[in-house]
Amino acid sequence: MPSSSPRSVEEIFKDYSARRSGIVRALTNDVDEFYALCDPEKENLCLYGHPDESWEVNLPAEEVPPELPEPALGINFARDGMSRQDWLSLIAVHSDSWLLSVSFYFGARLNRNERKRLFSLTNDLPTVFEVVTGRKPARDKPSADSGSKSRNNAKRSTDGPMRTNSTLLDENYVEDEDEHSETLCGSCGGNYSANEFWIGCDICERWYHGKCVKITPSKAEYIQQYKCPSCSKKGRQ
Repeated sequence: MPSSSPRSVEEIFKDYSARRSGIVRALTNDVDEFYALCDPEKENLCLYGHPDESWEVNLPAEEVPPELPEPALGINFARDGMSRQDWLSLIAVHSDSWLLSVSFYFGARLNRNERKRLFSLTNDLPTVFEVVTGRKPARDKPSADSGSKSRNNAKRSTDGPMRTNSTLLDENYVEDEDEHSETLCGSCGGNYSANEFWIGCDICERWYHGKCVKITPSKAEYIQQYKCPSCSKKGRQ
């Protein structure tokens, strides 16, 4: 760990706050500039927040292992396959994860109580996701059945190809695999398999392997309307 790295709880929290401010600005006030920099035709790009409250879109560090944990890789590739707000929300979630990872990388040598205090300080700030989406932090409301509710509301991708519209949210929406046996991927032409993640285009209604269009189940959670690469290109013409 470099000698200039923050060491105390207060120093680490100051670093966290500054990096967070830079990222928040990139995804809000400077969003048009940020959007333009994330060209899908470029190499894998990352969003960095710096200790001086600035932000940067750049290639990942070449050194292995990197000096600090790296942010999400390839944020530019999903830009044109999602609505702008969904894409920004997804980057916000990954940025929250990255900020915490950097914070606790610096805090690895803190004792238990210091780490607890560090998390308490960071947790008192709204997440980047909450800022970008305009959501207010939820109040703690313990409930005996809260765990079962969250499990019941989880989206499942093994009951057939995954759609991003309202049918995905309907827990009563169940289809037999036989019904999808003739479904072909619009990208590679492969047959449907219940063991693979699929996503359907809400414009042309073609189905795609998630891996073929670079959409993972976690990304799909934040997509309200999915446009396949073909429909996205048509929209830009």
